[in-house]
Amino acid sequence: MRPILLQGHERSLTQIKFNSEGDLLFSCSKDHIINVWFSHNGERLGTYEGHNGTVWTIDVDSQSRFLVSGSADNELRLWNVSDGKCLYVWEFPTAVKRVAFSDDDERVVCITEQRMGHQCVIRVFKLNRDGDGTAQSLEPEHMFSPIGSKATVCAFTYTPNLIITGHESGKIALFDVVTGTEVLNNERAHMDVVTDLQLSTDRSYFVTSSKDKTARIHDTKTLRVLKTFTTETPLNSAALAPNKPYVLVGGGQEAMQVTTTSLRQGKFETRFWHKVFEEEVGRVKGHFGPINTIAVHPAGTSYASGGEDGFVRVHHFEESYFRAKPYGDLQLED
Repeated sequence: MRPILLQGHERSLTQIKFNSEGDLLFSCSKDHIINVWFSHNGERLGTYEGHNGTVWTIDVDSQSRFLVSGSADNELRLWNVSDGKCLYVWEFPTAVKRVAFSDDDERVVCITEQRMGHQCVIRVFKLNRDGDGTAQSLEPEHMFSPIGSKATVCAFTYTPNLIITGHESGKIALFDVVTGTEVLNNERAHMDVVTDLQLSTDRSYFVTSSKDKTARIHDTKTLRVLKTFTTETPLNSAALAPNKPYVLVGGGQEAMQVTTTSLRQGKFETRFWHKVFEEEVGRVKGHFGPINTIAVHPAGTSYASGGEDGFVRVHHFEESYFRAKPYGDLQLED
């Protein structure tokens, strides 16, 4: 798999995201800029400029019409995907660490950081999709502060008004956004910070990665841990491959300790694990530093990884990947 190297960022990547068709790839980084690329050839289509701090997180709606981004400049911004215009800016007391659209594109959830006496707050905004999108409500539809450990990642579930959150303590919880109550939690889901959370296509299960060197698959309804993938390096991201039983994980030692280890020991590879058998099936090298974020094409034809080295690498899977029999000689019926 010869990767396509996307060079459009000057600092380390924080999140990458495919749109629902998979023809566009969005990337954000610590250099304040959001880029959008054609995923098939890696050509840069444009940039979204306006943030004054690290852009921590992005998400794009299912129609590829709106993009939301959260940044260290304490702003949540709404963008028009096609022309790069910033349509609306929400300002908060602290940095926005995670944003996500609901499956019907009507709402956006965002997590702001616990800092300088401010609590970690989860806010849900109802988007006004009429007209050009500039007429948004300044006030959130719902907001609440999770008690205890601060939330680091979040996503909407398939149940209306329910969101999943991953926390600094390793806890995973379900919150009712209307009342702000914790409906269910799994305190021991991970032993350290939850660094990423990605849902399956039908949102019935999800994968998380953590600094405790594991990635885990959980059931959305019960939060039960279904599978565990244990590595020897802190993980920053985990993604599910659609149509194939694979989980992709990436991470690596903290940037501070990288100089003391060789590339081989630093473990800067994207690692493929079998979702059912919990066995590692492959590795893809390439980055010169920890992998911070991984995204898989919605059709499962390629994947992209963004690293501390400022590069995004897009890998299109070869024919052998699709021909491989991941369950042995078993033929699966669709």
